Amino acid sequence: MSTPVERVLAAAGDPPLLGPGDALVVLVSGGRDSVCLLDVAATLCGPDRLLALHVNYRLRGTESDADEEHVRRLCSLAGVELAVIHAPVAPVRGNVQAWARDLRYAEAVSRARERDARIAAGHTATDQVETVLYRLAASPGRRALLGMAPVDGLLIRPLLGVTRAQTADYCIERGLDWREDSTNSGGKYARSRCRHGLAAALDDLHPAAAENVVRTARLLRDEAAVLDEVVATALAGRDRIALSRLAELPPALARLVVVRMAEDAAGRLVPGAGGRVSELVGLAPRGGSARLDIGGRVRAVVEYGVLRIEPIGPEIVPAPVRLPVPGTARFGAWQLDSELSPVAPGPLEPMPAGVGLLDADVLQPGGLVVRPWRSGDRIAPLGLGGTKSLADLFTEHRIPRAARRTRPVVACGDEVAWVPGLATAERFRVSRSTTRAAVLRAYPAAGAPDGGH
Repeated sequence: MSTPVERVLAAAGDPPLLGPGDALVVLVSGGRDSVCLLDVAATLCGPDRLLALHVNYRLRGTESDADEEHVRRLCSLAGVELAVIHAPVAPVRGNVQAWARDLRYAEAVSRARERDARIAAGHTATDQVETVLYRLAASPGRRALLGMAPVDGLLIRPLLGVTRAQTADYCIERGLDWREDSTNSGGKYARSRCRHGLAAALDDLHPAAAENVVRTARLLRDEAAVLDEVVATALAGRDRIALSRLAELPPALARLVVVRMAEDAAGRLVPGAGGRVSELVGLAPRGGSARLDIGGRVRAVVEYGVLRIEPIGPEIVPAPVRLPVPGTARFGAWQLDSELSPVAPGPLEPMPAGVGLLDADVLQPGGLVVRPWRSGDRIAPLGLGGTKSLADLFTEHRIPRAARRTRPVVACGDEVAWVPGLATAERFRVSRSTTRAAVLRAYPAAGAPDGGH
C-alpha cells in the first residue's frame, strides 16, 4: 500500500499542475492544507522556485501573530522565500471574508506578475464539496454545481483531488506542524456552518457522498466546456442576438445564451438571468426600443428586435496617464509597468498575455501615454497588412462594450502602439535591427479569482 505522502503526491499530479522548475506564489495561511501544499510544491518544483505569501489580517489578535511566526519558521526550515503582508484595519461593515480574499489575491497577482509565476492555493476535495453545497444553497443553477476549477487564470489548485483528512495525514508523516483557525469551528461564517452542518450530514448519509459530489463537479465542468462552445456558436461571435433567433433556440440553450450575455456585461455571475428568457422574448412585439432590469446590476436593451445586455450605473472613464520607459503607471483598475531590455539575436519567444514588446528606438522621447479607447481609434496589428478599428478588435476578442472605455490603450503620439492582450502595432515591431526593446506589462491592480486559503 502507498503511504499518505505518496497518495497526496500522486493526486497532485492528476492533472499535472506542478513540475520541476515551475515558478509559484504559494498562499500559506499556516493551516494543514496550505502547509501540505507548500511541502508538495517544494518537492515537485524545488524550494528555490517558490515564494510563500502569508497575510496577517490581525483579526484574531495574538492568534494571528502566532500564525505568522509559525509560517516564518516553516519557510525557514524549508528554504522557501517568504513575503508577509500586514493587512490594514478590516472594514467595520460588509463581507470581511470577501475583503480578506480580495486583499490576498491582489497581492498574489502582483507578485506572480513580477515573477512570471502562477498562484497556488490549497483548496482540497473537502473544500470543493463545501463550495458546491454553499453555492447551490445561495445561487441555484448549473454554475453552482461546477465548483472550483483546477486552473482559473493564474490560479491553480493542485490539491483538489485530496481530502482534508489526507492533507493532515501527509503533514503527520512528514513531521509538519500546522495551525488551527479558531473561527473555523464556530458558526459565525456561512462557510463554517456549511462545513459542520451540510457537509457533515452528507458524510452521515453515505460514505462516498463527498467523493460523488467532487466527481460530479468534474464531469459537469467537462460538459460545461462543450456547452460554452454551443453558446458561442449561437452568438456567432457577437455580443447581441435577434429576439426572433433567441425564441427559436431550445429553451435550455436560450437560457445559456442570456446567461453568457449577462455575465459578459457584468463581469461576474448574474444569478437568475437565465430565468428571464420568456420576458425578453415577450419584448419583441413591441418594436422600437425597450429596457428590462434583469438583476445583477445589468439590464437588457432591445432595439428593433435585437437584444443586448449592458451594465447599470455611470461609466467612470480613467484619465490619460503618462507611462515612462522605464517606469510604471496606474490607469483606473490597471497597473502598467515598462522596462528597457537588450534584444538578443535569434527568434523571439512568444509573449504571454498582458506582455508587449515595442522597439524602444521608435518611441518618442516623452515615452508613452495610457488612455481610454476613442471612437475612431485604429491600429495596424502585426502581420495584418492593413489597419483595423479598435471597435472591431474588441468585438473579435469578446470585450464587453461596458468594459472598453476602461481598458488601457497605449499610444505613442497620435498612434496606437499596443492594446494589452489584443494587438501590437506593426510600426513598433521588434525586428532583427532592434537593439533595445520596451517590455510592457499590464495587469489588474486589484481584484483576483474567487476562492479561499
